[in-house]
Amino acid sequence: MSAHECTKCGACCVAPDIAALDKPLGLVCPHLGPDALCRAYEQRPKVCRDYAADELCDRIAAPTLEERVQKYLAHFGLEAEAAEVKASGLTSRAALFARLKR
Repeated sequence: MSAHECTKCGACCVAPDIAALDKPLGLVCPHLGPDALCRAYEQRPKVCRDYAADELCDRIAAPTLEERVQKYLAHFGLEAEAAEVKASGLTSRAALFARLKR
């Protein structure tokens, strides 16, 4: 497997949920800057530090962050779940899980 260079596209900071940051699926990480770079890079959690670019980064390449995120979610079949999260208006994983437990 060849090494992949990070394209600094920002999709990994939007599409997946990140428990260590209480960030739900499909929502923008509060640390993601307008330049698609992490504003808390030096203090980012281990899960973010351990993330390594791979072939998925190449597969989701697109002109806009929104398009890259949609391709990422589609790759994992998470479009509907992400749409539900967005429609809920909740911005934390904890709040989402609390609502689901009711």
